[in-house]
Amino acid sequence: MANFVLLYTGGSAGTTPAEREKAMQAWGGWFGKLGDKIVDAGNPFSEHAKNVSNGGTVHEGPVGNPPATGYSILKADSLNAAAELAKGCPVLQSGGKITVYEITPAM
Repeated sequence: MANFVLLYTGGSAGTTPAEREKAMQAWGGWFGKLGDKIVDAGNPFSEHAKNVSNGGTVHEGPVGNPPATGYSILKADSLNAAAELAKGCPVLQSGGKITVYEITPAM
């Protein structure tokens, strides 16, 4: 098995307390289904970011548009298997998208 990072873009946790509670229940249900495939449930990212370019120049804001909004790390047998697991992620129901990357171990 390998580790895969799910990088979330977009999506919303809701604007009202009831919407946020419903979203949290959906995430809890999804994580419950994943069980031991969860390496790190992850977190959302704040909207505050800096990007650093070659030469050390620092700019306000993230790289990419739209910016990444959060992550989770899962273990799976393959990139395809990780993508299948990602299909149940609640971020998709709120308009978000997911990029799945295999984490390559350091040499």
